[in-house]
Amino acid sequence: MSAEFLILGAGVSGLAVAQRLLMQGAKVIIVERGAVGRESSWAGGGILSPLCPWDYSDAVNNLCKSITSDYSAWTTMLHAETSIDPEYERSGMLVLPSFDVEAAQAWCASHNVPMQLVDQAYTPGKGLLLHGVSQVRNPRLMQALRKHVEMLGGRIVERCEVREISSRDQRVQTLVTSCGDFSAERYIVCAGAWSKQVLGSHALQLDIRPVRGQMLLFKFDVPPLKHILLQDGMYLIPRRDGHLLVGSTLEDAGFDKSTTLAARDSLWQRAQLLLPALRAMPLKQHWSGLRPGSLHNIPTICRHPQLDNLYINSGHFRYGVTMAPASATILLNELSGAEQQFDVSPYRTGWGNV
Repeated sequence: MSAEFLILGAGVSGLAVAQRLLMQGAKVIIVERGAVGRESSWAGGGILSPLCPWDYSDAVNNLCKSITSDYSAWTTMLHAETSIDPEYERSGMLVLPSFDVEAAQAWCASHNVPMQLVDQAYTPGKGLLLHGVSQVRNPRLMQALRKHVEMLGGRIVERCEVREISSRDQRVQTLVTSCGDFSAERYIVCAGAWSKQVLGSHALQLDIRPVRGQMLLFKFDVPPLKHILLQDGMYLIPRRDGHLLVGSTLEDAGFDKSTTLAARDSLWQRAQLLLPALRAMPLKQHWSGLRPGSLHNIPTICRHPQLDNLYINSGHFRYGVTMAPASATILLNELSGAEQQFDVSPYRTGWGNV
């Protein structure tokens, strides 16, 4: 089976790239080891911002800074085309103490990000309200994105495990999988936490590793919060239908996706301090996902240093859903040779010194 582009991985990064290529008229096949979008793209919270952007480098923030306009247009288009609403919403995020107030204020001022120090009833001290932070209901985003890719003619092959990337003369020749062999003019690895395993001997010094995150879900009759709440790495995300997400852990557990009582109890107890009503609420769901961890949360988006027709778009760590549109743009510019909108050299360093 052959195509112009063969994408390895059907999470948000892979499908966003596939969608853009298909809209340009390309023939695209996507192979996925499991089910479409059911790994970290599905498991996360859908906050469309770094949790505390002043704690991150420009390399991270540049992939997120235009997210409000880009995501609003993207999700509106997906809703119109597929009748599936990704529930994009500009809900704002209230950052609660403790955080570096001076660093936060300085960063917001230098990046023209609206913010406000406000009195709040959750903890002692003032909170910092970031009015422009948005969210998306990521499972519904993935449903809409899959449907649109298929509407555009993209072929998705699920439960198809990559066994070997066969190469010769500095080019990939064949992708050997459990579903047979595939060939393409160009290959794009978007396999998230599994990217290094998919690349096999071609991974070189790529440092992308699984980092487990556990989440809790509750259901209220009406949204219990006006804004997303963030405190010391824990967040509470209110959905418009009354669902409330609580997350998340950061665990070095390899490819173990099991949930733990310790994580459940810790998240639940911390969340109750901010929202006492949770004490009386039954836990609706508890799950985990494996993020594609990377150094300083900087993804690798570029061509392989040794194989001319192999590319990667992976390693987005906590912000794959957030970074998907900008990452797809960078990769398509890389494929076409078009000028990049900003300095993309940080996204070429993931292979190490080769």
